[in-house]
Amino acid sequence: MSSNEQITVAQLARLVGLPDAPTIIDVRIDEDVDADPTFLPASQRRSHRDVADWAPLYGDHRRVVVVCHRGQKLSEGVAAWLRHAGISAETLEGGHVAWRQAGGLVFSPALLPPRGRSGGSVWVTRARPKVDRIACPWLIRRFVDSEAVFLFVASPEVQAVAERFDATPFDVEGVFWSHRGPRCTFDIMIEEFGLKSPALDALALIVRAADTATLEAEPRAAGLLAASLGLSRMFKHDLDQLEAGMLLYDAFYRWCRDASEETHNWPAARPTGEARS
Repeated sequence: MSSNEQITVAQLARLVGLPDAPTIIDVRIDEDVDADPTFLPASQRRSHRDVADWAPLYGDHRRVVVVCHRGQKLSEGVAAWLRHAGISAETLEGGHVAWRQAGGLVFSPALLPPRGRSGGSVWVTRARPKVDRIACPWLIRRFVDSEAVFLFVASPEVQAVAERFDATPFDVEGVFWSHRGPRCTFDIMIEEFGLKSPALDALALIVRAADTATLEAEPRAAGLLAASLGLSRMFKHDLDQLEAGMLLYDAFYRWCRDASEETHNWPAARPTGEARS
């Protein structure tokens, strides 16, 4: 009999990538990860063996979903321990296997930089971001590493800061995480992290057109560019702009995922038979 503290694949799939998504903890054993080295979006890997040691780290998290291979003993035990520690924790019904069988979005962590002392990967790029340098942090935090740290520094100092602070440079010339031909850094991150999603692909078209001055390629790009430039004028500090930009990309992502077929016009359509005044 399954636990009443479970979430289904379909329910979790509707939450991943959103600002209020639950924290996902992957407790699969090494053999299972070796057989399928992909992870649910923004999930964190932990061992069931020392759950008592790391459980307090999640005391401030609103909701936790624990994932093991098939949603059985490991996730059940870890989730129960987390609940004992006062944390709202559920298991994923069917585990990682069920998620994969349903075609759930996953990412490959092979190229994810090592986590720093802060607990997240550390990235560095040029100050005064506009499009790509906000889109990429949004993608990383929502789908790869929710604890990622982003440093915005003077353009000539990006490489030196990367070396001195063990940070990974992005969206600058001559580095791995940057433009390639007509594709922008956002495109590259989607590809390299293996994030295969129609919604992210649609968003990438908008980001690319806005970031590479090809607005004619995608009708929504002009709106994204205008909003991005407006935000860059509103905020003096880059991290404040990033915080505001996260909401902007959340909205564009939800449009790509759920609302692209919806239209709006004025006057609003009246129910059939309603008389005009």
